[in-house]
Amino acid sequence: MDTYVLNKSRLFTAASIALVVTAMTFAIRANLLGPLGEEFGLSLSEIGEIASAAFWGFTVSMLIGGAICDIVGIRLMYWIAFLGHILGLILTILSVGYWSLFLSTLLVGLANGFIESASYTMVSSMYTNEKAKKINDWHIWFPMGIVIGGVIAYGCTLLDFGWKIQMAVMIPPTLFYGFMFLGQKFPKSERVTMGVSTSEMIRACFGPLFIFMVFCMLLTGATELGTNQWIAELLSAVGVPSILLLVFINGIMAIGRYNAGAILKRTSSTGLLFFSAVFSFIGLQWLGLAQGYVSFLAAGVFAVGICFFWPTMIGFVSENIPKSGPLGLSIMGSVGLLSTALIMPIFGRVYESQLSNAIPKGVNYQEILNAEVGSYNHNILNEAKVIAGSDTLMYASILPAILILAFGILFLIRKKRRTMVPNEI
Repeated sequence: MDTYVLNKSRLFTAASIALVVTAMTFAIRANLLGPLGEEFGLSLSEIGEIASAAFWGFTVSMLIGGAICDIVGIRLMYWIAFLGHILGLILTILSVGYWSLFLSTLLVGLANGFIESASYTMVSSMYTNEKAKKINDWHIWFPMGIVIGGVIAYGCTLLDFGWKIQMAVMIPPTLFYGFMFLGQKFPKSERVTMGVSTSEMIRACFGPLFIFMVFCMLLTGATELGTNQWIAELLSAVGVPSILLLVFINGIMAIGRYNAGAILKRTSSTGLLFFSAVFSFIGLQWLGLAQGYVSFLAAGVFAVGICFFWPTMIGFVSENIPKSGPLGLSIMGSVGLLSTALIMPIFGRVYESQLSNAIPKGVNYQEILNAEVGSYNHNILNEAKVIAGSDTLMYASILPAILILAFGILFLIRKKRRTMVPNEI
């Protein structure tokens, strides 16, 4: 007989540390897109494909995790994630080219997905009376992990540490969260304790409200994660350390999510989502035009916009469509990541195209890309990067523009039908 007692505090802490590791992989990878391309002779499109591998892995494992969570249990899902992180980080460090980078990044992405899938289920099952708040509390550690990873990446860059060292710094916290989970008892999912059958769970995932939220998650995920992964490169020539812009954005996101509970007392979740879409659009437009330290103001507006997207979407589904269970939460998360996997190489191709167009006619494109720092050609490259980064961010702002319309309609309909049943718009 299992003699272990459910230690909610330790499980929540371990899951938070695991989420920090997940976020650090995002931040440090974002800082290494350029250096990896230079070391292995990769094009911008190839860099985008490698970065998107993490999101493909994330998407697949979240979908699988939601489907098998009640079969294999939360414990096994966490241990699969732990092994994926350790092996993925080590294999990335040992990479020698495109395919080894792609496969090791994919493995890390698979691990990240199992962390998210298991944690959504565990947190909502342990705190059934305050799901939205606790999911927001747990998700604070994603932007905090970005901040931690970004600061480490910036420090490593200043100290001229190689990319392999930056990857290696994620191994100790991975070992620590594994230790925290060691020997712990894990809860059953809320869906199991509610007595909701598998067929009921599947049916709940085909309701009109759920399908509408899935569509919106495609756009919110791409707006938040897709832009964050490329932002260090897109703003690399605006006159400030672009990795610090990423740190700044995610610092604001952490503060915002910490206060999400208080904000939701003053507005509905649909109102908050509409507000987020508006600020995301304004922030991306301003980032595309800003130069120097004004970029931090624009980044702040963008951060306010995206900080509530992910946890509010998950919390909305958990509270309004509870019968969707682990599968519903995993579908939402995986769709957000799928959209990011799709948008990453698209951003790469758009940026590459705009960069090529921004380089003056008669100047050799490849010579410009390989120009030495401080040279005339390098200055031309920086000017072209400013233009190309701006144009790419303008293209990205189309996503929150669509969300303004979608969430505006949802807000008005739900305001009019306050007594509607879940699963209806």
